[in-house]
Amino acid sequence: MAMSRKYKFYEAQGAYFISFSVVNWIDVFTHELYFIEIIKSLDYCRKNKGMQIYAYCIMPSHIHMIFRAENNNPSDIIRDFKTFTSKRIVQMIEKNPQESRKEWLLWMFKRAGEKHSNVKNYQFWQQDNHPIAIWSLSVFEEKLNYIHQNPVKSGFVEYPWE
Repeated sequence: MAMSRKYKFYEAQGAYFISFSVVNWIDVFTHELYFIEIIKSLDYCRKNKGMQIYAYCIMPSHIHMIFRAENNNPSDIIRDFKTFTSKRIVQMIEKNPQESRKEWLLWMFKRAGEKHSNVKNYQFWQQDNHPIAIWSLSVFEEKLNYIHQNPVKSGFVEYPWE
């Protein structure tokens, strides 16, 4: 099945709203250790790869973000971010003696990876990103509001600034 045109990075210099999810929507980021790793990786991309982050939200099983690539390479930045965080978080799970779901998580990631010929071992992220171009102020405000309200509507926080 071919991907829809609206889910690709067509304007390399533009800003995008993007979402990506852990395979099978597994709640991984409920553990602070993995949540912090995502924050560190976003910070690295911001400081070293030219990722301009306007807003983001890390939910238990997925991430929403509005960003722009200073070097007009949004696809490369997201690919590198997902590749690095996938390997890093799987390693952290493997080495974490407090991870009660270790065997199950690794089994789920391995099973997901077996479904795709381009995955060597474990697949952590779903392969799609669903980038949506931010082509107007109203689209920016709509997506920003969505990012702010997502954890509120899900009941994780009471107020958007939390």
